[in-house]
Amino acid sequence: MLYEMIAVVRTARAGQPSNLPEVKEIARTAGSLILAQGGTIRGIKNWGVFSLPKKTTKHQLQHSEGHYFVMRYDASSKTQDTVRTTLGLDPRMIKFSTVKLGVGTLESLSRIGGSMAWSKQDPDSLKV
Repeated sequence: MLYEMIAVVRTARAGQPSNLPEVKEIARTAGSLILAQGGTIRGIKNWGVFSLPKKTTKHQLQHSEGHYFVMRYDASSKTQDTVRTTLGLDPRMIKFSTVKLGVGTLESLSRIGGSMAWSKQDPDSLKV
């Protein structure tokens, strides 16, 4: 099945360097789980830091902005559950949501690419 996951990672605290290494590590962890269980990653895109729609409390910390990234991948539903459980337990994650984009023949799913546009600006992709 084809999935698309949008994840929001906590931002760096004042006086600390960028949290991009944390974002890459989380994307790498999710990607490793998918690949280890026979899945395929179609694309990963770094969207950067944006304000959250509303303040969110997670792991006893309040967040008003987060670092967004999106991952599109093929995996079984069991693999999807493993990824969700792993990300849900990571204290660096603020939120994530996964949407099933399609179920069907390989031919019909092959028409859906790995490109994930966000806006006119094209931020750098995560290199994992």
